[in-house]
Amino acid sequence: MQIQTPDWVKHSVFYQIFPDRFARSKQPHKRLLHDARWEDWDAMPTLQGYKGGDLWGIIEQLDYIQDLGINAIYFTPIFQSASNHRYHTHDYYQVDPLLGGNEAFKEFLDAAHERNIKVVLDGVFNHASRGLFFFHDVLENGPRSPWVDWFKITGWPLAPYTGDLPANYEGWAGNRALPVFNHDNPEVREYIMEIGEYWMKFGIDGWRLDVPFEVKTPGFWQEFRDRVKAINPEAYIVGEVWGDSREWLDGTQFDGVMNYLFTGLTIAFTAGDRVVLEQVQSRDYQPYPPLFATEYAVKIQELLALYPWEIQLTQLNLLASHDTARLITIANGDQPSVELATLLLLTFPGAPSIYYGDEVGLPGAIDPDSRRGFPTEANWNQHILNTHRQLIALRHKYPALRAGDYKILFAQGELYIFTRTLETDELIIAVNAGTATTTANLDAANLQTQSHQLLYGAAEFKWHGEKLTLTLPPRAGCILG
Repeated sequence: MQIQTPDWVKHSVFYQIFPDRFARSKQPHKRLLHDARWEDWDAMPTLQGYKGGDLWGIIEQLDYIQDLGINAIYFTPIFQSASNHRYHTHDYYQVDPLLGGNEAFKEFLDAAHERNIKVVLDGVFNHASRGLFFFHDVLENGPRSPWVDWFKITGWPLAPYTGDLPANYEGWAGNRALPVFNHDNPEVREYIMEIGEYWMKFGIDGWRLDVPFEVKTPGFWQEFRDRVKAINPEAYIVGEVWGDSREWLDGTQFDGVMNYLFTGLTIAFTAGDRVVLEQVQSRDYQPYPPLFATEYAVKIQELLALYPWEIQLTQLNLLASHDTARLITIANGDQPSVELATLLLLTFPGAPSIYYGDEVGLPGAIDPDSRRGFPTEANWNQHILNTHRQLIALRHKYPALRAGDYKILFAQGELYIFTRTLETDELIIAVNAGTATTTANLDAANLQTQSHQLLYGAAEFKWHGEKLTLTLPPRAGCILG
């Protein structure tokens, strides 16, 4: 079977936005709530408070997003919900009125598409919420509800709000707020397929699927892919699977997954023993124990061998998300850890994804703290922002960084060097994660051309006939081209 993935993803740099926290619109708009009690924007986020970010606010920030070099946005859920993160869906056909509703979303979509920015939505199709109309009917009418078979009910009465009694229905991860759909019911299956189709027709460019591994119904994701791709063959379907994802990446289901395998390895190598364990231990990825360059090289080779190349190019690579602590906090405030990891992210095969605020050094411990309000410009780390701008620009400029072969040249101690090559275009990327200046002598027989230009970072290099001597300062990286 010829595996096909959407071409545009290979050339994309994604920006992950948590809509309640990115921007509150400054322009007047018709709203349902005018005097909402928002949480203070800069206060520590809470589990239940809203800060009032909306889609109009994001439209107002599109210049900033575009100037950064972003050409794709992944939103965490935007549908009507009674939670600030909106993973508790009330209505899959309505954008949350707090965000501006369907009209604001249409306006946003048009504004993004005018700038050639793609938009991917979060599909939470494993479970809904207690407020979903169908489940609410079951709560009101018990076993007489026509919607009983839409959920996994084990007994009566249902206890949706009290822990004193058994819930008597399956909730995701045992959470009563998240009743799980019965995907084996053909009506439920059709309902979800139609939601997928509806928003594709509305104009979105793809779906990120929440916990898709929980849906065990045979053929479910194959059908979802077929129906979404029938509307737009270039739609991107990316699953939230944290580990080895081969069973979903056979070309019949997802185009990629959120590549937490890359995340864990890259943080373990660049942040090393700076990693604050309590920020990572409760999550399903491994940014610890520290890795030396040799171990990192072996594990990166294994990762690149896991999936077909066509899939590797459409993986969603990331360093942080709404489900993890932010890297600068994991690395105990160490800025070089962030810069080195960002260099590796933006030179790796697959689409890099930047979690809003990471590009300006926004800290944050595990959620809800990793979901802070986007900081005002006075609080941006300009050095980290500049690093992102430079690396994103280089990725857009050199096709080899997007689609080129990945070959490891050198991995010893804490020095890691590799090339990205596409036809005659070749770049050398080097990272010194150690605390001492390090030199490598490379045999140019493995290289196509003699790179004479330092495109990024700090390094000294000399060619001696067939040999390249490359010296990197401590905790620094570079790109030669």
